[in-house]
Amino acid sequence: MKQYEVLKWASLFLEKHHREATVGEILLQHYLNVSRSMFFANMQETIPAVLVDKFKKWIILHAETGVPIQHIIGVESFYGREFLVNKHVLIPRPETEELIEHILQTTDEKVQTIVDVGTGSGIIAITLALELPNAEMYATDISAQALETARQNAEKLNANVTFLEGDFLQPIRLQGIEPDMIVSNPPYIALSDEPALSDTVKNYDPHLALFAEENGLAAYKEIIHSIPTGVKNVVFEIGYEQGQAVQTLIKNKYPAADVTVIKDINGHDRIVSAQI
Repeated sequence: MKQYEVLKWASLFLEKHHREATVGEILLQHYLNVSRSMFFANMQETIPAVLVDKFKKWIILHAETGVPIQHIIGVESFYGREFLVNKHVLIPRPETEELIEHILQTTDEKVQTIVDVGTGSGIIAITLALELPNAEMYATDISAQALETARQNAEKLNANVTFLEGDFLQPIRLQGIEPDMIVSNPPYIALSDEPALSDTVKNYDPHLALFAEENGLAAYKEIIHSIPTGVKNVVFEIGYEQGQAVQTLIKNKYPAADVTVIKDINGHDRIVSAQI
């Protein structure tokens, strides 16, 4: 089969199963191991039958079960870099790049200590370590498997991050680390919202990184309650209906804090940023 024929088959099959047709492009480009421009330039090229069979097998599996394409290829791009992903970590979302942009735009280059709470695959901590080379970067997670993935990503991308296992800020306090900034994309989906999630999310993303008690606010409450003395900035990624609630949680502890709710590119509340 020619490349365009394989891609047409995948698109029709995916659409029939109510999946994103672009999944076919992503997976086929991965198997062909070519640049995006070369991929589209080679549409008339013939693909070996063994590769077509392998490609079709994974497309069928994704269509019928919802297994994320990122789990099939083992990687996902974030802020221009490729990160390893698996069943132990959340797949990076484009909205989190906006969290990175906000921090880079509002943080100067002086030496400071930053802690990423609930790091998962390490995308936030590693990206900040690479974009802010003067920062001393720490990252925590309660999942040993997630931390192993984050360490592999840091090594792969040559990022200097210290990873600590433990619940939220607990390992930071135990080590006596005095951060200037806390950043976190914690679990924030209410358990009652699980039925509305796609099978790709609820069946394959780790529940520990998705769901939180107290209508999705429990992790924010725990982190805010545990913020060490001396922290100057706190930056959270939030669910689109949580801006006011998280802002109030911060103001309750720090009445004088300057707290801002920032919308993402789609116009939804996405970031809460506080100067304490």
